[in-house]
Amino acid sequence: MSSRTWAVIAILVLMGIFAVQGGEYSWWDHRTLERRLEAERDSAARLEVVIDSLEQMKKSLETDPKVQERIAREVYGMIRPGEHLYRITTATK
Repeated sequence: MSSRTWAVIAILVLMGIFAVQGGEYSWWDHRTLERRLEAERDSAARLEVVIDSLEQMKKSLETDPKVQERIAREVYGMIRPGEHLYRITTATK
């Protein structure tokens, strides 16, 4: 092969290396950013599910009398007339 052929091959190899590594972001940087973007999208999707369930809970707390009664009994210890409240505690030493 002539020196001109070797020069063309060297230039093509250097162009290939620059295409992968050169510029502001290398190919590896680009792949890393794509993976981070995908992870953030997955995280956002999971958060949307949590937000939806919290909105449903909020709506049921505001409108559903059964849920309101359950919360009043469990959290605040409220009872109806004629009922007796028993609290079981553990002995402390």
